[in-house]
Amino acid sequence: MVIKVAIAGPRGKMGREAVSTVIKNAEFLLVGLLDSKKQEETLGDNIPIFTSLTELIEETAPDVLVDLTVPSAVYDHTITALEYGVRPVVGTTGFSDAQLDSIRNLVEEKQIGCIIAPNFSIGAVLMMKFAQTAAKYLPDVEIIEMHHDEKIDAPSGTAIKTAQMIQNTRTEATQGHPQEEEILPGARGANVEGMRIHSVRLPGLIAHQQVLLGGDGQLLTLRHDSFNRGSFMSGVVLSIKEVMCQNKLIYGLEEIIL
Repeated sequence: MVIKVAIAGPRGKMGREAVSTVIKNAEFLLVGLLDSKKQEETLGDNIPIFTSLTELIEETAPDVLVDLTVPSAVYDHTITALEYGVRPVVGTTGFSDAQLDSIRNLVEEKQIGCIIAPNFSIGAVLMMKFAQTAAKYLPDVEIIEMHHDEKIDAPSGTAIKTAQMIQNTRTEATQGHPQEEEILPGARGANVEGMRIHSVRLPGLIAHQQVLLGGDGQLLTLRHDSFNRGSFMSGVVLSIKEVMCQNKLIYGLEEIIL
């Protein structure tokens, strides 16, 4: 069966890579694009471009919506897709816990799949899983995520997801000196149950993360680097195929590859 795919956010760097990947895959048919700033009517081989998600769905009837837009838009897109029976594959981060609960409830009502992936890179997912395992034995943890300077949200969805996974194996505890004082506010980074997350934004970077786990006389460093956006496409392809077989919300690719 050929899977009919629509992509939201086709002009972004990830979106352009996803468009190319879907077009080249014989198992997929790209039926429409959602672009809030439409500059032309079609792309390439007459692939229609829409500014309204409801119009896109009603006119092209996609099986899957791949959303690579921005945090301010992605929740509404996900809810709309689910209400129309379209399976979302979401690479945009920034969901609140309440929003995730609403999506989960709607997925259960509609009995269709939805995948939200803070990171589509298989290597990054493995890094997160390794960190979760290591934190059971080395619970003093700091996360340093580094991205290009056009990224809007901080910390990254990958860093937040890593911390959430570590929370499952690590007891909440304060790290550092008990009387530690920040001379400059924010110097120690965001605090997640005592773990610290640091965000770096610089030109020249793509997507990188280190997880530092310290113990007496030792330091374990787990690092993943994405040097181009092609590194995410194997996860996008996997997610499009997998969401067709699911009837629940999957938050993080580790739920389907590990």
